[in-house]
Amino acid sequence: MDLAIEVTGLRKTYDKTEALRGIDLSVRTGSVLGLLGPNGAGKTTAVRALATLLVPDGGQAKVAGFDVVAQPREVRRRIGLAGQNAAVDELLTGRENLVLLGRLLHLGGAGARRRAQELLERFDLVAAGDRPVGTYSGGMRRRLDLASCLVGHPQVLFLDEPTTGLDPASRQSLWNTVRGLVADGMTVLLTTQYLEEADYLADQIVVIAAGQVIADGTPDELKRKVGQEWLEVAVALPDRVAAAVAVLAPLAVDEPSTDPVKGLVKLQLRDGMDGIAAAAVALRDAGVDVADFALRRPTLDDVFFNLVGRQPQG
Repeated sequence: MDLAIEVTGLRKTYDKTEALRGIDLSVRTGSVLGLLGPNGAGKTTAVRALATLLVPDGGQAKVAGFDVVAQPREVRRRIGLAGQNAAVDELLTGRENLVLLGRLLHLGGAGARRRAQELLERFDLVAAGDRPVGTYSGGMRRRLDLASCLVGHPQVLFLDEPTTGLDPASRQSLWNTVRGLVADGMTVLLTTQYLEEADYLADQIVVIAAGQVIADGTPDELKRKVGQEWLEVAVALPDRVAAAVAVLAPLAVDEPSTDPVKGLVKLQLRDGMDGIAAAAVALRDAGVDVADFALRRPTLDDVFFNLVGRQPQG
């Protein structure tokens, strides 16, 4: 397997606090790893160690085939890093920001200008390219920040909560951009507090808590560990919940759960897809009008709550 990131037993301690307690990671080239965990789990510490911004106390990590401790300069030549806040100069134009970075990366004047134009086009910033960044919207700044990470053609991109604070449209736009980069062969390690973001982008998810890996797998694998899909029925009249339960209970693995206030009945069906049709017929024959009838599957929210008991923060 061609691995872009290989981590074995990575450790980091601040004073007496173990931020990383021997984590293992492996990320295939051209894929997205979603790194999830509650506040203080060690996500940002792991990213900073892999990006050579801090030196781990133990273990080994290789990025793009180079050791982050023994060969940090080689690692830096092959990575890009976008932190939680856009690291761009608001007094310069978007184009000037990119050209400056190109010159610092020794692309030369013409090469830097050419690369800046390529990135402005890719990130739909040509019209705003010659405006000061201070006039940009939040979504435009994040796109420029991501563009700046790509000036040097990195092989591996670290994204530390890249869409925090963005509106849904800007978030979707950034997701599409990341997918395009991965389609071109880039490897991405993503930390996020938005579980739907990890579900949408990640090929593999690692959940860490208290500096340790507590779950690892594809989104679907982790969801299957939580449980099977269930039928959720919303009756049109809440006082008909009891009638709905009476006809659905014989089709369920266990006693259906209910929310009388919302008029909801939830159950895991004994006969799978055949049970769906049977449930619909049973409700119709009993004269129970239904406002919503849907098969629900576990989400990453369910996975996260099952593993750590609360939503990820920061």
